[in-house]
Amino acid sequence: MFDVGTDVGSQLPPAYPHRAAHGTAGTLRQWQQEALDLYIQRRPRDFMAVATPGAGKTTFALRVAKLLVESGEVNRIYLVVPTEHLKRQWADAAARVGLAVDPNFKNSDGRHGSQFLGVAVTYAQVANKPALHRNKTEAARTLVIFDEIHHAGDSLSWGDGVREAFHPAVRRLALTGTPFRSDTSPIPFVTYAEGPDGVPRSRADYSYGYGPALKDLVVRPVVFMAYSGNMRWRTASGEEMEAQLGGAATKDITHHAWRTALNPEGEWIPAVLRAAHQRLMKVRDRIHDAGGLVIATDHESARAYAAQLDQLTGQVTTVVLSDEKEASRKIEQFSEDPSKYWMVAVRMVSEGVDVPRLCVGVYATSTSTPLFFAQAVGRFVRLRKKAEVASVFLPSVPVLTDLANAMEAERDHALAAPESAYPEDGDIPEADLLEQAEKEERASDELAKGEFAALGSSAAFDRVMFDGEEYGLGGAIGSEDEMDFLGIPGLLEPEQVSQLLRRQQAEQLKRRPQSAEPAGDVVDHRQLKALRSKLNKSVSAYSSKTGMHQGSIHTKLRDKCGGPPVGQATQTQLEARLKQLQLWFVSK
Repeated sequence: MFDVGTDVGSQLPPAYPHRAAHGTAGTLRQWQQEALDLYIQRRPRDFMAVATPGAGKTTFALRVAKLLVESGEVNRIYLVVPTEHLKRQWADAAARVGLAVDPNFKNSDGRHGSQFLGVAVTYAQVANKPALHRNKTEAARTLVIFDEIHHAGDSLSWGDGVREAFHPAVRRLALTGTPFRSDTSPIPFVTYAEGPDGVPRSRADYSYGYGPALKDLVVRPVVFMAYSGNMRWRTASGEEMEAQLGGAATKDITHHAWRTALNPEGEWIPAVLRAAHQRLMKVRDRIHDAGGLVIATDHESARAYAAQLDQLTGQVTTVVLSDEKEASRKIEQFSEDPSKYWMVAVRMVSEGVDVPRLCVGVYATSTSTPLFFAQAVGRFVRLRKKAEVASVFLPSVPVLTDLANAMEAERDHALAAPESAYPEDGDIPEADLLEQAEKEERASDELAKGEFAALGSSAAFDRVMFDGEEYGLGGAIGSEDEMDFLGIPGLLEPEQVSQLLRRQQAEQLKRRPQSAEPAGDVVDHRQLKALRSKLNKSVSAYSSKTGMHQGSIHTKLRDKCGGPPVGQATQTQLEARLKQLQLWFVSK
C-alpha cells in the first residue's frame, strides 16, 4: 500500500504499469493519460477532473480505481451517480476492467455481498441515510468516485449527506462534464479559489473542454440547425399576440413564442420533426445504426411528439419518462436495437446515459440553463470509430443560439458574489442571468397555468451554427436552402464540416437577389447592432408611455414601414422605423 505522503508512482506494483492498456485492452487517450500522470504525481486525497461529455471520464476514473485497488491503497469503491440507470451503467463498465461493484444495493440491505468490491448508489440514496454510508466508508479504505459532482449542489440535503457520508474516505475523485450551476453554497470536496473579480470559483485539477476534444478527434463535431417561424398566442389577460421566433423581443414575448413553438398542436414542431427525420435518414445512408433523440419539456408533450414520429416513420417510437420503472430497460433496448429510429425523453437521458448511436437530436424543451444545454448536447458527441457528425435541431431563440455558439467555453462553479460586485444588470454573468430568468419563467408558468393558449405556429429554416460560426440565409421548409444543409454527409472530419458549410452558404448567396441596401455600400454589422439596440430601447420607452405590448409596437412599425423582423431588417429599414417611432412620440 502507498500513502498520501509518499511517492505513489514508485510504489506501483510491476503488475500494473500505469501506461499499459485500459483494463485488458486498448490504450488511454492523451488527455486521460495526462490526467492519470498528474494524479500519480500529486497523490491527492481529492481530485476533480472536468472533461467534456463523450471524452471518456468513466474510463479515466476506472483506471484510477484499478490503480488504487491493485496497489493496495483502497479496498472498497463507492460510485455515486445522479440516476438509477447510471448505477448499472457504471457497474457494467467497472466489471469490464475487473472491478465488481453492486448496482442493486439498497439502504435497507445494510451490507453488500462479499463478492463485490463496493457499491453504486445515487446522490438521493446517500442523502436519505448518510450515517449508513459513513459507516461503510469508515469500515474500509474507501475510494469514492462522484459522477457529475455538481449534483451534490442540487439541494442542501444532498450536499450535507455527501459531506457527512464520505468525509472519512481515503480517496475522493470528482468528475463533471458540464458547467457548474451558480450557487451560494460550496459543493463538498470541491476546491474554490477567489478570482480577480472577488468571486470564489471552483478549481479543477484537470480540465479538457469540447474545443480541444474536437481538435483531438475525441468527440464528434456538432452542427446546430436553428428554426424560426411566426408564432401566435393568447396571453393570460386575453390579448392575442404575434411574434417571430428569434426576433428582437422582450423576455416575456420570447418565452411565450418559444412555448408556442413547442406546442404539439401547432405547425412548428411537426415541421422540425420532419426535417430532423430527413437528416437522420441522410445520416443512416452511411451510419446504418444512427438514432435520434427528442428532448421534451413534459410527459404530455413527449407522448404527443412520439405520436407524430410514429406517423412519420411507420414504427413505434421509444418514449422514456423519468418516473417510469421501465425507463432504464427502454433506454437499453433502444441503444441495442439499430433498427429503431427515434427516442423521446423528458430529462431522463439528459446526462450521463450512454447511447453511442445517437447522431441527431431535437431540443424541444423550454429549459435554458447552460448546465442542462451542455448535458443535452453531450448525448450526441460521443465518437465511435468513424468521423461521425452530430446534428441538433433547436428553436431559434437567443438563449439557445448563444449557448450553441459557445460550445467551447469552459465555465467554473462560481459562488454568489456580494451585491456590490454587480452594480448593474448588464454586468451580471450570462449564466446567472439565464438561471434567474428560468426561475422567473417557471414562476410565471405556474401563475398563468391554464390561461396561456398557443393559437398557431409556422416554421422556417433560420441558420446553421458550427464551431462558433453561423451559416445559411434562412429559407422556407422544404426549400433548396434548407435541403442544402439537411443533406450534408454524416461522415465528415471537423475541418470538412466547416468547408462544406462555407460552400453551401456561397451557393445560397449566388441564388439570392441583390441586397436591398444601396449599391456600393458596405454593411457595417456594428452599426446594425447599434441601430437594433436603439430601436428596441425606443420601443420599450414607447411601451411604458402607452401601455402597448412591445411586440405589438414592432408589428405596427413593420406594417407602417415595411420590411422583415428587426433581426433581418436592413440599416435603411431600421432607420425608417426609428423616425416613425419619433413621430409617434411627438403625436402622443
